[in-house]
Amino acid sequence: MLELKKRLARLLVEKSYREGDFTLASGRKSDYYFDCRVTALHPEGSWLIGTLFNELLAGEDIKGIGGMTLGADPLVSATTVISHEKGRPLAGLLVRKEAKGHGTGQFVEGMGNFKPGDRVVMVEDVVTTGGSVLKACERVKAAGLEIVAVCAILDREEGGREIIREAGYELKALFTRRELLELART
Repeated sequence: MLELKKRLARLLVEKSYREGDFTLASGRKSDYYFDCRVTALHPEGSWLIGTLFNELLAGEDIKGIGGMTLGADPLVSATTVISHEKGRPLAGLLVRKEAKGHGTGQFVEGMGNFKPGDRVVMVEDVVTTGGSVLKACERVKAAGLEIVAVCAILDREEGGREIIREAGYELKALFTRRELLELART
């Protein structure tokens, strides 16, 4: 798993990591920005993310994985595809930012693959304050599923882990910023 993490770290730093002056979704200022979508939509990046999330979740008794659209879409897809390949199929779900304006008007897509009480893990590319993933968790809980953990590619170590823990979930991250940069150099 370490070799795969090194490969992903190199790809993330090459394609998704930028230093400069940025305003994050949380409104905070930062000297770096991490746009995981570029790596998650790259063929090797998608495969590595799906493989590493499956390894991270190997011990969890879960039915599926989900996250807030648009950022989590490629993460959910990569993880579900690899889960099938590994013989431990996980269904996917996506949480809308706004309720669908027509048809069923639902917030959560993919519920046809689940039954009430099924256990799921929520995914996020980057955790800063945890706000967006916790909003997704609320909607998934309201849809009748049980959330057992939150997984992220990067924990910025800016309080999100603690806020997620206070909400009753464990954060499992593939990298912190320091780990990402160190592994990318090896």
